[in-house]
Amino acid sequence: MLIFVLNAGSSSLKYQLIDIKSKELKASGLVERIGIDGILKHEIGENKKLTFETSIPTHKEAIELVLRILTNDETKVINKIEEIKAIGHRVVHGGEHFKESVLVDDDVIRKIEELIPLAPLHNPANILGVKICKELMPKVPNVVTFDTAFHQTMPIENFLYAVPYADYTEHHLRKYGFHGTSHYYVSNEAIKLLNKKDSKIIVCHLGNGSSVCAVRDGKSISTSMGLTPLEGLVMGTRSGDIDAGVIPYLMEKKGLNHTQILDYLNKKSGILGISGVSSDLREVIKSANDGDNRSKIAITMLCDRIKKYLCSYAGLMHGVDAICFTAGIGENSDLIREKVCEGLEFMGIEIDKEKNSKRDKGNREVNTKNSNTKIFIIPTNEEFVIATDTYNLIKK
Repeated sequence: MLIFVLNAGSSSLKYQLIDIKSKELKASGLVERIGIDGILKHEIGENKKLTFETSIPTHKEAIELVLRILTNDETKVINKIEEIKAIGHRVVHGGEHFKESVLVDDDVIRKIEELIPLAPLHNPANILGVKICKELMPKVPNVVTFDTAFHQTMPIENFLYAVPYADYTEHHLRKYGFHGTSHYYVSNEAIKLLNKKDSKIIVCHLGNGSSVCAVRDGKSISTSMGLTPLEGLVMGTRSGDIDAGVIPYLMEKKGLNHTQILDYLNKKSGILGISGVSSDLREVIKSANDGDNRSKIAITMLCDRIKKYLCSYAGLMHGVDAICFTAGIGENSDLIREKVCEGLEFMGIEIDKEKNSKRDKGNREVNTKNSNTKIFIIPTNEEFVIATDTYNLIKK
């Protein structure tokens, strides 16, 4: 059965076509610069890569283009669109409405729209992707999977902010957490590797956006991102944790309104803001190796913040069986993994530098034989989780 997985952003669109029974990735791709000049990067399987540059004014034209390429003679992976039996969508914010993936109906769309104030940059584009698919393929069922759903198991003391309780009951002010689909997938892979369900696992999803999650017995009990994805770690362009007093201080000193200060903290801060070089960690590491001091500081800040969450979550769970690294930085940067684990030997966490430095595919273990805690590199696969949830729901 073929499942079309869609992740619609404000000016981009990621997609995969997955045969859920054979677990075969038939095709995948990314449409960028929607509304500007338009670029589509399309991959057939894991070998053939193609790039198309064309005018793509709207998300509708983007999805229509992807569907044409999937059935076009030169790039064909299916004979006709009707072979797609279901569509799975990523939605960033599900609030407290959604604790799991759901089939789309008018009520589901309405509830996601009500949550737009909590994710103004993401939910509108996510909803748009759903509506376009319903228009273009009206007979095909749609399923939505939420970044926040996995974290709905957090106990109240771990998701509340220490402000008047009425702000939670009346205004839904609380920690929601994100990257839930990735944390779910990676922690489940770790449980298989550990071969134990009563487990204490910390997942480090490290990319341009990053978060850490404490997973006890397969359930999220705490995570670093909060009401929005701004809280937590130092990220590519996001500040992560700061004193709340910084916000009015900067607004007064720099003459910023509330929209501008959020843009400042979300898009101009983090690794980019500290290093002054780039939001791309690879460029910052190169700059640090060339002797740039601010780049060195940015790397140290990033690793120390991750380490702080690791230690606090180990305390929260009364120990840790495994630390998992995933996503672009977590899977590919041996330097960051080494610096995060450095100095944690007193906790029984010892990384094997030789194993850690080797590049390989698939799940792998990089701790020493003497380490009491397993250290795993586990490539995330959020799209497969979405496809699986979609299949299970339509099968019912």
